[in-house]
Amino acid sequence: MIRNRQLSDPFTDLLFNTLLGFSLLFFISIIFMNPIASLGNVNFKAEYIITVTWPDDQPDDLDIWVQDPGGNLLSYRNSNVGWLHLDRDDQGNLNDTVMINGVETVYPINQEVVTIRGIVSGEYIVNLQYYKSVTGKPVKATVKIEKVNPSLKVVYVDKLTLQKEDDEKTVLRFRLDASGEVDSINHLPKKFTNYGLEVLN
Repeated sequence: MIRNRQLSDPFTDLLFNTLLGFSLLFFISIIFMNPIASLGNVNFKAEYIITVTWPDDQPDDLDIWVQDPGGNLLSYRNSNVGWLHLDRDDQGNLNDTVMINGVETVYPINQEVVTIRGIVSGEYIVNLQYYKSVTGKPVKATVKIEKVNPSLKVVYVDKLTLQKEDDEKTVLRFRLDASGEVDSINHLPKKFTNYGLEVLN
């Protein structure tokens, strides 16, 4: 018995192979493209990081104030001036609660963070203010300044106590030279707020 054999058309084979090749190239290009990931790629440069911490779960609110060599004053009122940026303004226990997947989660860490994102030579003044007292007690805080570039280096660490609401202290004054290195530190007081005692200059 003779079976009928259908001969395939060469044009159909060529068309099918071409379509298969284009499909494969399209699939490979999709693999290497990732536009969603690139949308979240934010690269903020930091030269120095100033961190203030006080005991976890303590509901009292401390605020950091920083003045740069140009006279720009950073605080909770103005969180982005010159090369200064207030990355975290902690308000005691007021902003420690977040919702994650419908579940209320508490992060009891008390921390304020300021970044210096560019080098401007001259004097920087760092103050700490006891903004709001819930406990009516003194608050012990730690202030740390770290140089980030070209490698992480701790420049200054100190502990201080703020006695009562509206108490304000100059943590330190430090000078940066043209290369971005700290060349001097002092503790001469300067008051930035209009709370409490008279203004000192």
